[in-house]
Amino acid sequence: MKKTIFMDKYPVFTLTLQKSEISYTNVAEIIAYFKAKIESHPVAKFIAIFDHYGHTKALGGEIMEGLKEAQNIIFCFGPAIPNTKILAVRPRSIAVCEFEDSFIIEFMEAPKEEMHALMETWAKALVA
Repeated sequence: MKKTIFMDKYPVFTLTLQKSEISYTNVAEIIAYFKAKIESHPVAKFIAIFDHYGHTKALGGEIMEGLKEAQNIIFCFGPAIPNTKILAVRPRSIAVCEFEDSFIIEFMEAPKEEMHALMETWAKALVA
């Protein structure tokens, strides 16, 4: 995974997967994979799937060239509320974007290292 700082402040992790290297064939299958991981986790709670591509297209918004599909799976790992600020970085979202020959998986860095590492493990296991 590659870490970048988006807009000079947001730590975003990106994994680009060639379609030839994974068994998943579309965004819906990858979202279903992540949903199963979330639902089997003892703390994580599935919240929603957001069709970002459909929303933007319906608004007549700009969509980058080559993007075929884009969805977010939204969930939370929050087992405690130690302060009010923690709510500002929850819930989590994993973006799944489809291009002609590849998928891009992206998410912001989680405040708790072990949860961030788990999201990385889930994403990297798509290749297995």
